[in-house]
Amino acid sequence: MKITRGLADYTRGPHPVLTIGNFDGQHKGHLELLQAVVDRAAEAGGTSLVLTFDPHPLTVLKPDLSLRFLTSAEDKLARFREVGIHEVILIEFDKALASLSPAEFVFQILRDRLGVRDLFVGEDFAFGKDRAGTMSDLAQWALRTGFRVHAVPAVRIDGEVVSSSRIRRLVQAGEVHAAARCLGRHYALAGPVVRGDQRGQALGWPTANLRLPDDRVIPADGVYAAIACHRGQRFDAVAYIGTRPTFGGGDRLIEVYLLDEEVDLYGEDLRVEFVQRLRGDLAFATADELATRIRHDVVLAKESLRSAAKMLTGR
Repeated sequence: MKITRGLADYTRGPHPVLTIGNFDGQHKGHLELLQAVVDRAAEAGGTSLVLTFDPHPLTVLKPDLSLRFLTSAEDKLARFREVGIHEVILIEFDKALASLSPAEFVFQILRDRLGVRDLFVGEDFAFGKDRAGTMSDLAQWALRTGFRVHAVPAVRIDGEVVSSSRIRRLVQAGEVHAAARCLGRHYALAGPVVRGDQRGQALGWPTANLRLPDDRVIPADGVYAAIACHRGQRFDAVAYIGTRPTFGGGDRLIEVYLLDEEVDLYGEDLRVEFVQRLRGDLAFATADELATRIRHDVVLAKESLRSAAKMLTGR
């Protein structure tokens, strides 16, 4: 997959088939859209393209807003590659781009710069300054510019549209199993393992500790059945997010205990997939009470992980 930064470096390929968006989370709705682009490009002998923005438009339009994302930049590009996209065009979102009228966006960007032949977008797609451009506008201008517009219906689960905002709410509420149904995979965070206070070791439950990333959506505090991924291996695990109130509190972090495995992870990169929330964060009167509860958490985690595949497929 080719990655092009800026329109100046874009070279038009055969029959460009495009979609546009931020694609945070790359959930099931996004995947339907991306697959439609890939399929049409294959049918037309064309080039499948994604036009996305860096930085996120809201960092320019609402600079005081604290943004947290479902997907890292690296994961987002990896998933474009997995679905079969030929080229991702990263455009710097700045005030000049934000000021383009809907018509200017269509004629200057889509027609003149990209030479789009087929454009796939969601049914609620809006574009141009103040998001004033509508699907009706787009359809009319597309006729004049010689490309076709395809509106891809939203994906619904349990009667509600799958969207990034819905998934953010679910993750922040700790409902990671419901988020996984919308994503088509478990929600995950990753980072280097850092040295902790060794309390888990003293309790008989040695953990790998990760700092919480500043720019990612963080699941609610508590204990989760999880999968820890390290150098291509996957380990059943229990993950804790919180401030460790039993020991007086501290910085919020992730602690990960590998079930039935002993692996030295300090300094290594670790990816944690959150499968199911087992309980909220609790303060215990003694360390022994906490250790007893952890033993119970481990039993629950093993049961949850056994049914993880069934949870994702809905069967």
